[in-house]
This record gives sequence, C-alpha cells and structure tokens, in this order.
Amino acid sequence: MRSVYLLAGAALALTSVWAVAQDAPESLLPKMFQEPAPATQAPPRPAPARPAAVQTASPVRAESTPVVQALPTAGSTEAAVDGSAGEGAGLKRIPTLEELAKMAPDEFEDLLGSNVVFDTPPQARRSMERAGLLDESEGGLRADSLAGQNAGLIQTVLLGDNGKLVSRWGHILLRRALVSRLQPPEGMPPQDFLAMRVGLLLRMGETDAARAVLQDIDIADYTPAVAKSALDVYEKTADFTGLCPVMATQGDLQDTPEWNLGKTVCMAFRGNGAGALSALDRDVSRGTLPKIDLLLAQRYAGAAGKSRRAVTIEWDNVQTLTPWRYGMAIGVGLEPPTQLMDASGPEYSYVTALAPMVGLERRAAAADRAGAVGILSNAAMVDLYAQIYADPGVTGDWQDRAESLRDAYTQQDAGARLVAMQTLWNGADTASVRYARQVLTAAAAARMPASPDMADEAAPLITSMLSAGYDANAMRWTGVVPSGSQSWGLLVLAARGRTRSVDTGALDKFIDADESEDKRKAAFLVAGLAALDRLGENDARRYSNDLTLGLGDSTRWTTAIDSAARRDDAASVIMLAGFGMQGANWHRMTPRYLFHIVSALRQVGFEGEARMIAAEAVARA
Repeated sequence: MRSVYLLAGAALALTSVWAVAQDAPESLLPKMFQEPAPATQAPPRPAPARPAAVQTASPVRAESTPVVQALPTAGSTEAAVDGSAGEGAGLKRIPTLEELAKMAPDEFEDLLGSNVVFDTPPQARRSMERAGLLDESEGGLRADSLAGQNAGLIQTVLLGDNGKLVSRWGHILLRRALVSRLQPPEGMPPQDFLAMRVGLLLRMGETDAARAVLQDIDIADYTPAVAKSALDVYEKTADFTGLCPVMATQGDLQDTPEWNLGKTVCMAFRGNGAGALSALDRDVSRGTLPKIDLLLAQRYAGAAGKSRRAVTIEWDNVQTLTPWRYGMAIGVGLEPPTQLMDASGPEYSYVTALAPMVGLERRAAAADRAGAVGILSNAAMVDLYAQIYADPGVTGDWQDRAESLRDAYTQQDAGARLVAMQTLWNGADTASVRYARQVLTAAAAARMPASPDMADEAAPLITSMLSAGYDANAMRWTGVVPSGSQSWGLLVLAARGRTRSVDTGALDKFIDADESEDKRKAAFLVAGLAALDRLGENDARRYSNDLTLGLGDSTRWTTAIDSAARRDDAASVIMLAGFGMQGANWHRMTPRYLFHIVSALRQVGFEGEARMIAAEAVARA
C-alpha cells in the first residue's frame, strides 16, 4: 500500500522594519549591553531528594496485551527468499544486501512502497496568484500593482538585474517589493514570476528571503523553472535536505548532474544510506561531476544514519568555489581555504553572514559586507557583536571591536563614546567596510547629544544615523552644523516634509568646498534636492547646466520609470529603480538616474526611502 503524505510549504514572515526614533526616544541601549541589576534574592535552595519509585501491581486486561509475532526461523526466511515457500501467501522475493546497495532511489522507494503522492484537499491548496510573504496590511505592496504592466518589461527588469545595488536603502526597498504578495502581470505564468523573484533575491544575497518566498507555494505547483530555483535556494542556504520533499514528489522536473546528486543525498536521509554511498562511489568512478563535489556529497550523505565513513576533503586542486561546494562545506562544518574565498566575490560573504552554523569571527567579517549592502540591519549586527563580546573563545581584533562597540553605548562621557565609534570606523580598510561599521553604530550615534563642540565630527555621526533611518535624531543637529557643510547637505535631504526651497547661497558654499572626485557629492546633492522638490525649477536647471548633470535628458529607462510613477505603479517603480542602481559602488551611479529614482519614489508614496537614498548618495560618493 502506498503511503500518503500531506506536503505543504511554510510561509515565513519577513518584515523589514524602518525604526524611526522620536524626539524623546526611549533608551537605545541594546539589552545585551545594559548592566545587569544586582542580585538581591537569596541563592536557591537545593532541591529535595526525589523518593524512590514504588512499584505496584496493576491489573492487565487480556485484550490490551500486545500480540508480538514470533520472528521467522532461519529456514523459513531462506524458503521465502528462494521462492520455495510462501507463494500462497503472496510474499515477494527479498533482495540481498548487495542488490539493495545497487538500487536507484526510485527502485528503493518502490520496494518499500513509500513513494510520496499528493493528497492535499482543494480547500487547503494555496493560490499562485498572490505568492509572497508580505501582504499590503503587513507593509507589503498592493497586490495588483503590476496588473496593468507589460509582462515583457517586468521580465527584462527581473532577469536583467544582477542584484548588486549601489544603495543600501535601494536594496532594502527592492527586497520589500520582491517578497510582497504580488499578482503577476497579465500574460506571465505565476510560477515564472515567482521563479524570477526568487532568482533576483538570491543574486542580491537574500537567501533567507528567497527560501521563504519559494516555500509559499505548494510543491504540487512546481514547474521546471521553480525546481531550478529550489535547487539554487537550498544550495545557498546549505539546507540540502530541504530538497527532499521536492525530490520525493517532483523529482523528474530536472535532469542535471547536481539535481540527480541531490536525489542521491535525499535517498540517504530517507533511510538508504548504504545505497546512497554506493551510488556516490559509482559517480566518483564515472566522473559524473568534479571529484570535490562528489566527496562533499559523500560527507553530507554520510551524516545520515549509520552508514558513515571517513571522507577526506582536499582543496589543493580546486580553482573555483560554487554554491554547491560552499553549501555542502559549511553544511558539514568545513571551511574552504581563505584564498579560495577571497577570489570568489562577495556573494559567499552574504551566505556566511546569514549562516548560523558558521563561527562568530567568520560571520563578523562577512557582516562588514552584508551590512553595507542592506542584508543585515543595525540590530542584527549589534546582536552579532554582542555574541562575540560574551564568548570567551573569541579573542584578538574581533573581541576588541566588540568592546569598542560596547563603549560606544555605555561610556558616560559623550566624547569617549565618539572615540569608540571612530575606532570602529577608522579600523576599516575600505569605504564599504567603513559604511558597514557606521550601520553598526547607528543606534549609538543616535544617542549622541547635538553639541557645537562636536560640529566638526557631525558628518560621520549623521551618516551613521541615516544609514538605519534615525532621521529624527539626526535633525537635532540642524542648528548646530555650519551652513553649506556636508552635514548641512545631509540634513536638508533627510528633513521630513520640507516644502520651501533651500538657501542657494549655502548650496553654492557646499559646491565650492566639495573635494570629491568630479564634485560628485555636489552633483548628487543638486539631483536629490531637485527630485525632492526642494530646489526651484529655474535654480535646478541652472545648477544642472553648470555641473553638466543633464537632469532633463531622457532615456528608455527614465521614460519607463517616470511613466510607472505617473500611473502610481509602486512595484514597477521600485523594480526599475533597482535596475537603475546596479553597480559595485556609487561611482557607477549618475546624478540623472538618481534624480529620476528619487522623484519617482516620492511620487508613489515612498518619500522616506527617497530621502534616505538621496542622503546616502551624498554620504558615500
């Protein structure tokens, strides 16, 4: 008889919360950095010894006594195996151990009669039309945002975005759109729409969000495109056993070496460890995949059941790192060589930052990259450093940084707190890492008093606050910082609800003092002010001409995002904004594109994110 399982994916609630501090906020000191209250209660008394159990006789009803069938004798077993007896009872021939080891996964399931089939009642099936995590009531985008959009344009934007955005706030906003419960544009199959969203989330490094969106659909609705996304998701989350429900019911959706290797690994986790390891041995001898991939799979499969063996992993001849290799490695507690990691790009750092099985020091190093792009929040980074501070096994530079972060929160003197933050910022070896450390110190910077004595140090403090959305705290410095300074420029962009035009004299002073390459800070400031309608139309045109910004010029992309903004199509605006913000750093962004992005976001109701993106551009240029 075939066993029937009820398979359903579990939706994880991911909500990206923008914490905005109030004028009189509660303490921003993280709980892990607060001094514990002195103990006042008496030490606990020792528990009394437990009395020995007293055995009492209890009546046993005859019908409740279990009936245990006697084990067959050796003779009867042999008779059943060779078919000389038991035929009248319908007994099948029992395979030998050697035959079991050589069986394919499907044959083994047939023998056990445990092939999984779908038996989900229609009322329990989930609709593919609104797959995602965030409903509109939970902060997601409106479900029908893309209803009137051209399917070809959305496909181009989702597939053409490499996921590497110059803006941290742009990354956060795009993630919010991709995990929203959205209807696909007319003419696009919902499975294809979901697979493209999951693929972009993976390219952005949002592995947990990608897995959660994938698991919001029933496995019965999988298509080959969704199955490929599933393999990518479970590789990058080092959760290969997550593939096993898919393999059990939709195992024929793909026929690639990695997919089939995943089938074999799942066979081990379903009880046939010996057969899985034998199949992997055959793959090694045939050269189905590079040897390192197969050896890692053997190590992973060997973790299931009793069929364990010693597998030596050698990286000497491995030239490149792949998601399969890295996921398998961290899944079994291995660490690829440092030189291999360094040569493989930032995507593996994003995986590391979110991987709970990786050591604290490696995760902290990865957090410097993940925090800068928007994968980790200020709170997540502080929690990570709090674990480092509390772990006596972590020493050296990382422990020193954790102590500096604690000082940034707990020192009584504001100057000492500033020195602690500067120690973290100045210890960075790149501009990106420095910005990540400013994300780390955002809540500590928000607690700093707006003092004229620190006016010259205000710019990095304001940058730190705005990196996590503490705009209300940052605005306390408005009457303190000099007019026309970088701090002034950040504040005029970050101010809420500002309707009057800025002082052009102060703007001229900012431009004259700008020492950035090609006056990029000044160019971004003008573009941001014009987009936020804080610069008069004539002044905007004059500054655009003087700085050769071309704010009035148009391209196919600017036409598309402006059109989406006029239709109040927030989802298209955000996806097009992400498409236009691709690049390794802010040198890849043009003031003209920044102008259209900020303007379009403001028109569709994302004025807060528009202000933060504009301020981030000036801070990081």
